[in-house]
This record gives sequence, C-alpha cells and structure tokens, in this order.
Amino acid sequence: MEHADVLILGGGLVGSTLAVALDTHGLTAIVVDPADPAVTLAAGFDGRASAVASASHRMLDAIGVGAKIAGQGCAIRQIRVSDGLAPGKLDFIPDADDDALGTMYENRLLRTTLYEAARDAKGVDLRMKTCATHVTRDAAEVRATLSDGTTATASLLVAAEGRNSPTRQAAGITVANWRYNHAAIIGAFHHEQPHEDIAYEIFYSSGPFALLPLPDDAIGHRSAIVWTVKADDAPAMLKLSDRAFLAEAEKMMGGFLGTLSDASPRATYPLGFHHAARITDTRLALVGDAGHGIHPIAGQGLNLGFRDVAALAEVLVEGRRLGLEQGDAQLLDRYQKWRSLDTFLVATATDTLTRLFGIPGKTASAVRRLGISAVDRIPPLKARFMAEARGESGALPKLLQGMPV
Repeated sequence: MEHADVLILGGGLVGSTLAVALDTHGLTAIVVDPADPAVTLAAGFDGRASAVASASHRMLDAIGVGAKIAGQGCAIRQIRVSDGLAPGKLDFIPDADDDALGTMYENRLLRTTLYEAARDAKGVDLRMKTCATHVTRDAAEVRATLSDGTTATASLLVAAEGRNSPTRQAAGITVANWRYNHAAIIGAFHHEQPHEDIAYEIFYSSGPFALLPLPDDAIGHRSAIVWTVKADDAPAMLKLSDRAFLAEAEKMMGGFLGTLSDASPRATYPLGFHHAARITDTRLALVGDAGHGIHPIAGQGLNLGFRDVAALAEVLVEGRRLGLEQGDAQLLDRYQKWRSLDTFLVATATDTLTRLFGIPGKTASAVRRLGISAVDRIPPLKARFMAEARGESGALPKLLQGMPV
C-alpha cells in the first residue's frame, strides 16, 4: 500500500489503536515506526502496567481488541486515597451494579495485542523498523519519503510519536512544558495479603506512592508500584538490593499488605508536564503524548491518548460519510475543539494535585486531610471524581460508549 487515508507516525499503544479503530470502520492507514518488534515485545522491554479506564476498555471491546486481553488483567474495584499513613482516607467504591473503575494490564500485553491487531488488519499497512525521512503537507496531500526507499501518500498525517514528537516540532507547534524534579520508580512485587482489587494512592511530601492491583500468579498476590521520588534519589533507589527496596516499600505502606517479596526488575522515568498549544495543523493531527503529557498521579496518561483516538476516529468516519477527505480543515477543527478543552482540564487538574500534595509541613498535611474528608462526605463531588477515573466525563465519543461510529 503506497496510499492510505491516514499516515500514522508512531506504532505504539495509541498509534496502533487508532489504526485498528480506523480499519474497523473501513478507513485505511499506513503506520510507520522505527522500533523493532523483536525488542519492544520482549519480556524485559517495559515492566510498566497501565490502568485502562472503563470507557477506554469499551473502545477496545468495540474494535475487537478487548476480547483478546479478556481475563488477563485485574479489575480496579476501589481506589483508596490517603495523606501518608495518617488517619482519614477517601474511598472511591462504585455501586454494585456499576462497572469497575478500570482494569490494570501489563504494558507488554497491551503492546503485543495491539501490534498483532494492527499487523493482521486488512486496511493497515504496518511498516516497522522504518522511519519517515522527509514529509511534506500541502493543500493537496501528505507525502512522505520512508527509510525503506518507498514513498507514501495520504490525506492526513497523524503524529503518535510520543512526547518528543519531531513532527510536532517541525510544524512549529509551541508547547508549555516543565519538569517536576521528580522521577517515578516503577516495578512490581508479591505481597502476603490479597489486594482485593484496590488501587492505593498514598501521598507523601516527597511524592505520591501508588500501588496498583495485578492478577495473582503462581507465586501469589501481586501489585505494580509507581513510587515518586526526588530526581536526585532515583539512581540510589535503583541500586538498592531487592531486599532493601522491599523493606523501604513496606515501610511506606505501613505493612498493610503484609510481607513483600519477589521484586521485579525496576526502572525509572523522569516526570514532567507538557501541553501543545494546538493539536492540529495543515493535514496534521496530534494524538497521545505528542499533544499532552501529564504526571502519573491519576493514572490518566494512556487514557487521554485513547480519548484522542476515539474522538479523531469519529470525526474522520463521519467526515467520510459526508464526502469529506480525512485532511479536511473542517474535520481537524472539530477534533481540535473536541479534545483541547478536555486535555487541558485533565492536565491542569493533575498538575494542581501534584503541587498541592507536594507541599511539606504539618499544616499542609492537615489541610489535605480535611479536603479528603470533605470529598468523602459530598456524594456529587465523589461521583464526579469516579466519572473522571472511568474516563466518562465530558462529551464522550461513540467508541468510548462501546458503540461503533
């Protein structure tokens, strides 16, 4: 395939999902990614796990991916928030007849499943170990020279290249960004007591400490960890022996899951914020981290990307029915208006939470505990937070409602 409706640069979780969603609705895509699947799909490549919100999961179900990962994740049936180990907590518990708040999946499972779905889709031309060496966008089309010697053309270019998107930079799109001077230590371990499908977010002045439920395995109960530490402390945390690391983690948890064991390999990621001034240009749309990146404090990063996918797919499919080509300025304007407010509100709310819970001192801690208790006693406010966790706030695209476009 040398021409497609959409040329997607980046075949990660968000780019692959978009390609499969478009294929499901009869649109074609060429996906270009420099990564080698033999490396990115290997067991040790990425030890992270992601929370897929219930609305995002409905989209995966609608495009045929949900059935392939069914039973391999762990439902999040409750979220417990606390300020350190002090008394007072906030529990988000859905009603008995409601969906779970989300499902935890290991990134390798998501990456493998989405890669295979894109590879097998008839309307997707997947070009791995390939990059675009030159791209032009004009009133007529998008034209890209690829490193495999071929030329690809399309009506629309989609940048799904991540937070350092060269396509966004080449388009001259300005980005607000800053570092938090923090890093996330990620990994997993086993624990003595069952997690009961509860995700824990424990706030310390040094940064949030999140425990995310994973499925039990042959050894026993298991959770993923996202431990925010000061950037200068991250190298030392990685050098700790497993025994010392687990002892520190157990101390941060107050031992409520019992003895910890069998730590997985750990990794660290710098934490920052970035938000593009706009997510469209001439025949160009940004999705996922190419357009916005947030602190993992609320576990919404991947879900924001999935919301981009659902909105862009709906705009493009409905545009096709109206006889418009995918790069039409009217369609891109609709996508821009639909997504810009949602991403901005989530990004700023996440940044505000990060700064609020990072203020040291007993007075600040007392104020946070007061706020936690207040939210716990105000049902409408609590319901709003749960809607955000499920990804169900705002004008939902049809895919996020589990319906085809």
